[in-house]
Parts: sequence; structure tokens; C-alpha cells
Amino acid sequence: MRGMAGFRRFVYNFGLEMLKASWSFEGIKASDSVRLNEIKKVFTNHVMTLPEYAWTRNYSSTIYQSAFQDLGEAIARWRQGLAEFPVLAAKKSCDKFTVYKASAVYPKKGEPALPFTNRVVIEPGRKINLPGVGEVRSKEKVDFYYSSQTFTVTRTADKWFVSSNIDAERVPTIFHKVEKVGIDLGVKTFATFSDSSTISAPDSLKKAKTKLSKEQWRNRNKEFGNKILGVRASKNAKKFFNSIARKHAHIANIRRDFLQKITTEISKKYYKIRVEDLNVSGMVANHKLAEAVSSLGLYEFRRMLDYKQSHYGTKLEVVDRWYPSSKTCSLCGHVQDMKLSDRVFNCGACNFSCDRDLNAAINLEKADNHLAKTKQKKSIKKSKKKAG
Repeated sequence: MRGMAGFRRFVYNFGLEMLKASWSFEGIKASDSVRLNEIKKVFTNHVMTLPEYAWTRNYSSTIYQSAFQDLGEAIARWRQGLAEFPVLAAKKSCDKFTVYKASAVYPKKGEPALPFTNRVVIEPGRKINLPGVGEVRSKEKVDFYYSSQTFTVTRTADKWFVSSNIDAERVPTIFHKVEKVGIDLGVKTFATFSDSSTISAPDSLKKAKTKLSKEQWRNRNKEFGNKILGVRASKNAKKFFNSIARKHAHIANIRRDFLQKITTEISKKYYKIRVEDLNVSGMVANHKLAEAVSSLGLYEFRRMLDYKQSHYGTKLEVVDRWYPSSKTCSLCGHVQDMKLSDRVFNCGACNFSCDRDLNAAINLEKADNHLAKTKQKKSIKKSKKKAG
């Protein structure tokens, strides 16, 4: 598995370096996809035939085919402004590869392909037949029959995982108990709802982070090796690295499980979900809030609510960050300045008193006029751009 992941990493880095080099040649007009296809031909017909790269022929061809496909998708996302420019795959963070079953086999010339000839049928049990790899045993048991063409194998810490796609359509939820809700996200209380309910971060997350910091402190003077100086890491250092990686993976799993469960619960109960467009990068820049904000995964919470709209038939509405949800009285509409340390909103006009986060959540729920004005401004800008 590590060898296959290394092969994929080698191909990905080769394609990225060759693509960047091709951009430096003047007079060549070709799209990125055309350039990558030519680079793939060079790799297949020249690089793999060299004696020093004979080891590449020991692995399935679908691994390097999918590596070029991943590179093409990364470049396309960068061109669209959806991601940063792709970087070279590193051994410590990119142990993964994708295999798939080749195109369908036709029984006779001119006849249609037989069903599932380009797919792998997985039977109930603990064994999975990966194309080009062979049969592997899974720790978790599969409880049903399913078929898939593509399988992606990844490594987290010292554990390997396989994921595959299943052709299925999700039926969205038609009925929701509550029409709309405002959600204010915070550090002390993770989420405060406009109906006065709250959600706190799991205690297990704090305990796991404490264990991680303690182990890092105990091993602060360990010799971890140095490639530049030629100092190899000791066996105890490698054990420490594996232990730290397992703890990091455990923390990530707790966070992901928490966010998945609460976003699913919210999407099943509420139809219109209104959240504020938080400046997460600015909050992380504050050294007093950085650890808490990055630990909670505020951006991931919004991302999950976004993609679950089609799953549960919800409507996510994002209120811009300049809307004074915390400074506005949810009863009379009076706007006043507030410090971050003020946890209770005391209105200076009507003497209304309320928890700061609850007041902000109620204002987010009532932000219909503000959202309408924002949409109108965006439509005017678009029309001006078209006219200009």
C-alpha cells in the first residue's frame, strides 16, 4: 500500500513539474487538459521504459491514470478560484491512491456490454477485491451487496481506509418541524439558536487535546532526526510520531463526528437556516481566539450545512458579516456599541436584557429585510457589469 501511494505521489509530482515547465515555453497555445494528456504520453512511452524507473511497472496502470486525473481537477479548481495552486505531494500527508476497474468488456463485436463488467461487486463480509491490487481484508464488515468502479485508499496515522462510490439517489426531507431559525456561532457556546436552545462542544474533544499536549510536552527533548545533518530518527522517535499521529486523527474524528451529527439534526428539524458569514481567518489571527476557533471547525459547520441542502431539502441563508446582529436589540431594533467581553445585551432604549448570543441569533432569524437588500445590491452590480 505504501509503495502504491509512493507511485501515485511520484506521478503527481512529475505531472505538476512538467506542467509548470510547459507554461514557460512561449508560442505554445494549449489548454491544461491537452498539456496533461501529452505529459501522460511522455510518462507512459518514455519514463516508464527507462531502467531506473522499471519499478513503476510493478503497479497498476490505473494508479497513475487517476493521479493525472487528480492533478487535472486540482488545476481546474485553481483556475476557477476555488482553491490554491496545487503543491507537491508529500510523503507525510499524501499517502493515498485510486484504483478502478477498466472499461467494459464486450462479449462480441458490435454487441452491448454485459452489466457490471466494468464494476466490482462487493459481497457482504470483510473481504474487498480492489482492482489491480487483489483481495484485502477489512476490519469493518460490509452488511450488504453493492457494486462500484472506483476505489480510493488513504492512510490516516497508521490506519488504511478505502472509500468507493455507490450510484444512489437521496430522497430529500419534505416536512420540517420549524420553518426558520437563526444560529449564532461562538467560542464559549458552540451554537446558540433563536429558539433559546444551545449546543456545546463535546467534552471528549477537550480531553483528547489535553492528552496530546501532555505527550508532546513529555517528549519535548527527544531526538527526532535531521535530514540536512544526516541524523536518523530513532525507533522511539518513530513510535512517538505514530502515537502523535493517532491522537491527531482521534481529535479530527471527534470533531467530524460532532459536526456531522449536529448538522444532520439541524437539517432535519429546520427549513430555513440563517448563519452569519464569519471572518474565520481574521478570528484565527487573534492569538487569544485562534486555538478555540480552529478547534471547533466553524467553517466546516457551515460547509456541511451547505452541501446537506440537497440531502434534506433545507435552505441555507448566509447573512453578511457587517450585519450588526450582536449590537441590535431584538425587541425594539435599537443599535448600540458592545465590547466582546459583554456577554449580556442591555438595551439602552427599552431596557431589554438578554444573553448576547441569543440576541444575535434572534436578529439573524429576523434578517429578512437585510437579506432582501443584499440580494438587490448584488443584482444591481451584476447588471452594471453586463452593461459596462
